[in-house]
Amino acid sequence: MQHTGKFYRIALLFNANKVYDRQVVAGVGQYLQASQCTWDIFMEDDFVYHKETIQRLSIDGIIADFDDPETAELLKNIDVPLVAVGGSYQNPDFYPHFPYVATDNYALIETAFLHLKQKGLNHFAFYGLPTENQQKHWAIERENAFIHLMQKYAYPIRLYQGEQTNSQNWRTAQEKLIQWIQSLPQHTGIIAVTDARARHLLQACETARMAVPDQYCVIGIDNEEIIQYLSRISLSSVSQGTKQIGYQAAKLLHHQLNHLPVSNKPLLIPPLGVEERNSTDYLSLCDPLVIQAMHYIRQRACQGIKVEQVLDHLRISRSNLELRFKAEMNKTIHQIIHQEKMKRAIHLLRFSDIAITEIAEVCGYPSLQYFYSVFKKEQGNTPKAFRAYWQNK
Repeated sequence: MQHTGKFYRIALLFNANKVYDRQVVAGVGQYLQASQCTWDIFMEDDFVYHKETIQRLSIDGIIADFDDPETAELLKNIDVPLVAVGGSYQNPDFYPHFPYVATDNYALIETAFLHLKQKGLNHFAFYGLPTENQQKHWAIERENAFIHLMQKYAYPIRLYQGEQTNSQNWRTAQEKLIQWIQSLPQHTGIIAVTDARARHLLQACETARMAVPDQYCVIGIDNEEIIQYLSRISLSSVSQGTKQIGYQAAKLLHHQLNHLPVSNKPLLIPPLGVEERNSTDYLSLCDPLVIQAMHYIRQRACQGIKVEQVLDHLRISRSNLELRFKAEMNKTIHQIIHQEKMKRAIHLLRFSDIAITEIAEVCGYPSLQYFYSVFKKEQGNTPKAFRAYWQNK
């Protein structure tokens, strides 16, 4: 689209301390780069907008977060071109009467559910947010989507909203969460309404020594990078199409500013898919001793454990456990320990900038040379070349 040469002052009303908002803003930026439209973007220096300034802004257009009810109310009657961004609604009457770009909440939950189902799980649960004040409508929509999916596939509905946690109630909230998880059948896939809530589940399971993913699988929503650093078990998560949301919102506003027709029908953006990590790396295991052994190995493989330590932990003979591993997994205990170390090394090479010498050490390899030898033999490339390939992809 050709621009008119006029500079438009555009306000982005988002709080970029949240991953969702940050990526929507990044999507707006991608549109600016692609279209070369002449916009002067207004955002506060701290990337957090202040609601009391909305009415005083001297602007030509707005893209705003309508998941925040106060923002929606403040902008209800504003007389400049506006595009709203937020979550989808099952009831179409809830949408505002102007252009709206939404994350598809139903598709987010369906993507998480189908991921767990394809792992061979047959029990499902949902950990949501308290919804008394109706402020977080997207949480209500996601919970309703879960209920609908359970009814559609004829599964029992297992729900827990928990508490809005803070420093005062954190311990008691975790104790209640542990009790709820323990009330679920083993081999349940739990969908958390956000990655932050998924982290509660991972911590509760670790505290109560419930094995993830061998006894319970956990999947979150948002693919929030910081969460990955705060849990020992890496979290599988549904990636939202947030940059696409920002891109489409900017495109709609550009059309309005150029006096082109724009539909008020909500534009729903589907998720990108599941970023699969350890928390749903589920093997359909039946033997309780193999499940216990797998949990022990996952937790300690990178500490340089040998088969003997697994046997000591379970107080079982080698021949007995080897037979059980062969029957359940068609692999030896030693092969599984090696596999877990290699998976960890691959993950760190792909998704971190930790030095390769450090990776060799934290993954339990006795020397850098040995790590290089084993890695090249198995992956067909050196760790350095492997990392370079993924960084350039």
